[in-house]
Amino acid sequence: MSEFVLAVDQGTTSSRAIVFDRDARIHGMAQQEFPQLFPADGWVEHRPADLLNSTRHVCHEALKAANLKPQQIAAIGITNQRETTLVWDRHTGEPIYNAVVWQDRRTADYCRRLKQQGHEALVRRKTGLLLDPYFSATKLRWILRNHADASRAAAAGNLCFGTVDTWLLWSLSKKRRHATDATNASRTLLFDIHQGTWDDDLLALFEIPRAILPEVCDSAADFGVTDFLGCDIPIFGIAGDQQAATLGQACFEPGMVKSTYGTGCFMVQNTGDRVIDSQHRLLGTIAYQIDGRRTYALEGSIFVAGAAIQWLRDALGVIDTAAASEAMAADLNDNHGVYFVPAFTGLGAPYWNPDARGAILGLTRDAGVAHIVRAALEAVCYQTRDLTTAMAGDGVATKQLRVDGGMVANTWMCQFLADTLDIEVLRPQVRETTALGVAFLCGLKLGWYQSLDEIAKLWREEQAFKADSDQKRRDARYQGWRKAVERINGAG
Repeated sequence: MSEFVLAVDQGTTSSRAIVFDRDARIHGMAQQEFPQLFPADGWVEHRPADLLNSTRHVCHEALKAANLKPQQIAAIGITNQRETTLVWDRHTGEPIYNAVVWQDRRTADYCRRLKQQGHEALVRRKTGLLLDPYFSATKLRWILRNHADASRAAAAGNLCFGTVDTWLLWSLSKKRRHATDATNASRTLLFDIHQGTWDDDLLALFEIPRAILPEVCDSAADFGVTDFLGCDIPIFGIAGDQQAATLGQACFEPGMVKSTYGTGCFMVQNTGDRVIDSQHRLLGTIAYQIDGRRTYALEGSIFVAGAAIQWLRDALGVIDTAAASEAMAADLNDNHGVYFVPAFTGLGAPYWNPDARGAILGLTRDAGVAHIVRAALEAVCYQTRDLTTAMAGDGVATKQLRVDGGMVANTWMCQFLADTLDIEVLRPQVRETTALGVAFLCGLKLGWYQSLDEIAKLWREEQAFKADSDQKRRDARYQGWRKAVERINGAG
């Protein structure tokens, strides 16, 4: 029997594929960026073909890097950027519009109207989410209403809706499976996370026909077979990226917390078998569903983290590589009063202001590029403190934080994060925890692991960061951040 699984990590700015063995060791990986489309203010789109073609490419390249043949892969797992919404023709497989990305804010006015009409209580009670353009339902409604005859075709069963996992599964399985898992379904605003089903009241509210929806499965399940690598390989695991990272960080006990620093920043705390009704506008969501049993989480979502560093690199050209930001920040004694609020597409938790826009504040004549770069890194840490403060207000204090994602390669940022939060921050040996999470799901389905406890033993710490700054200084820096956010919210 093969000892390898192939994990697809289809993200917001790139697609990756990683080959893992059953001991969670990496044998090969590949990554490919693809274009971001910004057709209007606050709009973000992807070409569906880019998502699919980059996924195919990196899978082939990862096998080459691992020096493996397709026949040596026991299963494939898929993890994906969540909430991003696609609609395609059930018969031809052709998308009727670009993928509308989770960052997209075009439905802000519609969400505002629904709130004013008093619908948010229903949505929150059933889904654990808020009425915000972030989630899939309003994006799906927009596509159906802005494409000729789409609503009629959807009602007749001629169209398919899916988040990115569903689009990839449909395409890679040659139109055989129109399915998703419970974690991705839980991010649509259409799924009752208590009952584990698509909800008729929510479908009516958003004017979505049931015929367009995918089947919802466990996160570790038989999702069918793909042959795009040259032989039949089962797809045995699917999870939204932040839930997959929760699995990859082995946060299996209630109270355990992870935070992923990629394009955005997402903090997820395991809450076991209960959904916490947050009083601080955090989200209740499904962490994973295995053997029909749902485990829940409390989540704080920040829209821009690594994307701010990418913007400094690509749009402003002030750094050559993201890695260069570490040395620039470390060379400064402080931020010189400069704060960067990266609200490019609004502010996420706990503010939820879709109209806010980014700003750099506190600039003086003797401030320079390095201060702006440092401010971008600091913003990630301050936003994380926003989330830990909100979680504490909901009665679930964060005592230790496991971190992952591309940004945690920045040791300066990890230390500043520990200082800002005043808690221990743990960086794992395997930082590709999103891909590792779906590799673990595949392993469960393959019978490699008999329990989550067995998987937890594979998690290994690389470095622990402990807070070493005094409280007065920590709080003063954070108050500067809060004042900067207040100015942005006031302008939004």
